[in-house]
Amino acid sequence: MKDLQKELDERKALHLYRHRRISEGPQQPEMVIDGQTVINFCSNDYLGLANHKTVKQAFIEGVNKYGVGSGAAHLVNGHSSAHHALEEELAEFTGYPRTLLFSTGYMANLGLAQALVGKGDTVLEDRLNHASLIDGGLLSGARFQRYAHNDAEQLEQKLEHSKGETLVLTDGVFSMDGDIANVPAIARSCKKNSAWLMVDDAHGFGVLGEHGKGCLEHFQLSKDDVPIYMATLGKALGTSGAFIAGSEALIETLIQKARPYIYTTATPPAVAEATRASLKLIQTQPELRTRLNDNIAHFKNCAAQLKLKLAESRTAIQPIIIGNEEDAVNMSEQLFSKGLLVTAIRPPTVPKGTARLRVTLSAAHTKSQIEQLMEILTTLQNKLFY
Repeated sequence: MKDLQKELDERKALHLYRHRRISEGPQQPEMVIDGQTVINFCSNDYLGLANHKTVKQAFIEGVNKYGVGSGAAHLVNGHSSAHHALEEELAEFTGYPRTLLFSTGYMANLGLAQALVGKGDTVLEDRLNHASLIDGGLLSGARFQRYAHNDAEQLEQKLEHSKGETLVLTDGVFSMDGDIANVPAIARSCKKNSAWLMVDDAHGFGVLGEHGKGCLEHFQLSKDDVPIYMATLGKALGTSGAFIAGSEALIETLIQKARPYIYTTATPPAVAEATRASLKLIQTQPELRTRLNDNIAHFKNCAAQLKLKLAESRTAIQPIIIGNEEDAVNMSEQLFSKGLLVTAIRPPTVPKGTARLRVTLSAAHTKSQIEQLMEILTTLQNKLFY
């Protein structure tokens, strides 16, 4: 047998060991983590909806109506009227004929790839895709290849030599760098080569575009350009789960063939009711996105004055590139000791030599909280110059 403790000790020595912190209370900018009050700069709750009173009330009413659990998989008797209404509302919002709910984004990506391609087919992916997309492609059994990050020309070359059915998978907003995929160019190449394209817009849905419809609206694209659209509900919408949007035939195919959908208990109907409330807020309160964008601009202006090395990002994900794993961990710990929660991201999540402090911003942050982060980073800036 493997010596598991030895492997764990080696991971610690390389400053790659991960551990959990324990939070108390709701997800919001100010939290109690490991018994300490901190300002939270590492949440995906981009619009501050995870603790919104309207969303919470919808959840409570959902529990009163449906109980706590769904009781079964969607294909048994776990598909409630709440789930069905949410799917219809998501379809209308995204502009696709139908959507299908999954319990997590990870499961959605595994299910999509496994249902559409297999042995003799091809999966092409951006090198910096999320782990769930990578795993989905690998587990599908298809021939798996990566193309250079956001390199539509290299993708085009690989598409010209692909075999069988071809599925291209890309993040819309890349989770560790915060940059946006060149979806228009990728979509053109896929259409030209008769390839499936799925965009995972987990970090764009709800925040990008005039109406929060994600990176497709950001680029003024439609279902005709991107036949498969996936997004999660636990980020900008503040709840839990994910969905895939597509044609009638695609959704029916997933219902029949996507194993992570077929063999999983459905999420609680109350979560679907809470998500419906979140979706309405996204449509009726555009000021949430305005506040988020104002906070992003304020952060970037402050960072420029401090000459911090940021990744090329216009989104709520603002990585401060450190480079060395030990430095990143030490700086994260120093920030925490001063009441700021900023996660250190290290390999293998990011390429070696690009360890970083991953700052994520929310509409719920105040300007003074952002400035407090910058003031403390000022005391560390000698370590940030590269």
